Amino acid sequence: MLLWMGATLILAGLLWPWLAKLGLGRLPGDIVIGRGNTRFYFPLTTCVLVSFVLSVLWWLWRR
Repeated sequence: MLLWMGATLILAGLLWPWLAKLGLGRLPGDIVIGRGNTRFYFPLTTCVLVSFVLSVLWWLWRR
């Protein structure tokens, strides 16, 4: 299970430049707070969307 999770993270990292062009990471609801030289970024909506898509894919695969 850990190997699959690691492979998925590596794949997501490699595909991130193309996924960023789709708007992932800049959706309404993603939290960005910038003060001075510090920037806090939490992609809340993107996480929920990715979780939903992966859950549907997992459900379809298990059927």
